[in-house]
Formats: sequence, C-alpha cells, structure tokens
Amino acid sequence: MNEVREDIDRWLAVGETEIALATVLSTWGSAPRKAGAKLAFTAGGAAISGSVSGGCVEGAVIAAGDEVLASGRPQLLHFGVADETAWSVGLACGGTIEVFVERLNPAIYAVARDWLIREATGAVVTVVAGPEELLGCQLALGPDGVTGSLGKVWDELARASARAAKRPSRAWLAEGVEVFIDVLRPAPRLIIVGGAHIAVALVRLADVLGYRTAVIDPRRAFASAARFPTAGRLSAAWPDRALADDPPDADSAVITLSHDPKIDDPALRAALGSEAFYIGALGSRKTHAARRERLAAQGFSAEQLDRIHAPIGLDIGADNPEEIALAVMAEIVAAYRGKEAGEQGSRGAGEKG
Repeated sequence: MNEVREDIDRWLAVGETEIALATVLSTWGSAPRKAGAKLAFTAGGAAISGSVSGGCVEGAVIAAGDEVLASGRPQLLHFGVADETAWSVGLACGGTIEVFVERLNPAIYAVARDWLIREATGAVVTVVAGPEELLGCQLALGPDGVTGSLGKVWDELARASARAAKRPSRAWLAEGVEVFIDVLRPAPRLIIVGGAHIAVALVRLADVLGYRTAVIDPRRAFASAARFPTAGRLSAAWPDRALADDPPDADSAVITLSHDPKIDDPALRAALGSEAFYIGALGSRKTHAARRERLAAQGFSAEQLDRIHAPIGLDIGADNPEEIALAVMAEIVAAYRGKEAGEQGSRGAGEKG
C-alpha cells in the first residue's frame, strides 16, 4: 500500500472519487510481484500508480477496473499459461497470478494510511470469494481497534484470521467464503551499533532497499550526522539505554560492528531479549567464540546465542566495506523474507578484523 499512497492522496486531494485498487492475491511460477502488491488507477487508466505484474497484465487489470468502477462489483482475475489471455498479456513465460480488483474504500484506506504514517502494524481483511452480498466487504484491524465489518457472523472469524497472519495471505473463513488478509507492516528497520566504515556503506544500501535505519555509538564522533546524513536515527547513548528507549521489534535487524565488547555486548543482550528477526555481529570465529562464552556466563542459553549470525553476512568473498555491506544486507533480506541463507563458506563476509 505504501508504494501507491502518495498518488492516491494526491488524487483524493483534487476530488477524484473514481479510484480502483488492484491487489495481487497469490502468484505461482515466474510472476514478478508478490501477494499484497498494489496497482491503483483512476477511470480509464488516466492516472496509474504501482504495479501488480511489472507490466505484464496491467492493461487487462485496468480494463477490468473500469468495469468495477461502473458496476460497483469487485472482480477476481486469474492469469496463467493455461489461459489464452495469458499469452496476450505477457505471462507466457510460465507465471500465474490472481488479482482482486475493487473500488477504493475511502474509510478503510484512511485507516491503512494512518498505520503507514505511524509505522504501525495492521491488517485489512477483504472477502474475495463468496456470496455476492459479501464480496468486497472489508474489515481493518489495527492498534486502535476495528474499522468496517463483514457482518456479525463473520467478524469474529475475520479478526482471528487477521491476528494469526504474519504476511499477506488468503484464508477460508468457512466453506465458500474466502478472504485476503493484507498485512501492512512498517518498513523493516536496521539498527547498527558501532558507526564504523562498514556502517556508512550499510546505511546507504539500506536506504536503497527501503529500510529504516538507526546508528548507535556512544563515541560521538562515530554517530554523527556528517557520517550518516540519511540515517533515520542517530544516538550517542550506550546501546543498552538506546535500545531500552526504542526496543527492537519483529521488524528489526540488529547488528554490532564496533569490535568493542563494552559496546557490542550490551547491544546483543538487548537484541537477544527482543523479537528482532535478525541479530548479527562482526568479527572472526575466534572473536565470536569468546563472545558466546561471555554471554553464556551472563545466563544466555546456547539456543539463544544461536540467533546471532557470526561471522556476519553471506560468504561472497567480500573484501572492502561496500562488499561487506552487500553481503550483510543480503543475509538480512534473506532472514526478513523467511529464506534460509544456506551453509556459509569457510569465512563469513564480516570475519575479517
């Protein structure tokens, strides 16, 4: 939703009311966009924002959107190699995609927009298959409660499904009633402890990937705006204090780069006590073995310490700060996307030093 938000806001600001929203529900094969991807457009495709296929099926989706705007009835579209339509819209390479097209619901959009601005997590539940009177009904569940309704019979089931979902996904509330749960999460956050030269490259790369960034280093010269002009947050506090004031959550990655146990260990203790999806530490295997011993002596179990990726980063033969940053970000992205990085080679990217 965030990729189309600014354009939708601009259209609404000038009084545009004929806005359609297309959402990818599921994909198979080589389809280039994932569940939850959005395409917003006005009547006739006069204005377009976002994408559901990287250009393959947009024309057909916009044509269906015009029908939706005229009739008020949402449509579930299917494109795949088994369909003659697939060849005409460009999915002949083997991809299959299902897209739900609806008229933009201003009340639901306003709630979702607020979540995005506040960097809050929420879910929009939309009926994508079922009785005609339910099709397109929506319910939004977020930090401030519930907006909208699918009807008394279905609301409790929808809320339970929304709470259980971690990613955009489909679910059956009952036989014949299917919903799409569009989980909206803030952009992932990269918390870097230690403003070393690798951190400078990491912040630049994280910016490109859309990550929020924070740099923590009690050595003021290392966590300066001059070194990190685009960092979302700079802190010269000690890491335990900084992370207590703004704890890592399930959308956070925490990495330590200072090579100083007085700085790195408090950060790792805080990270291990959090829901951070990734924890990494720079240093050699020997350095990490000593680190594990120190943390184990403070009461951390072997299972907890196994959460720490060290040596940090994928083994791509990285040999300079920029390459190490690439290797580290690749491992972080893999963890965020739920992919196993596989076995490391003889040396992780962040083993040097």
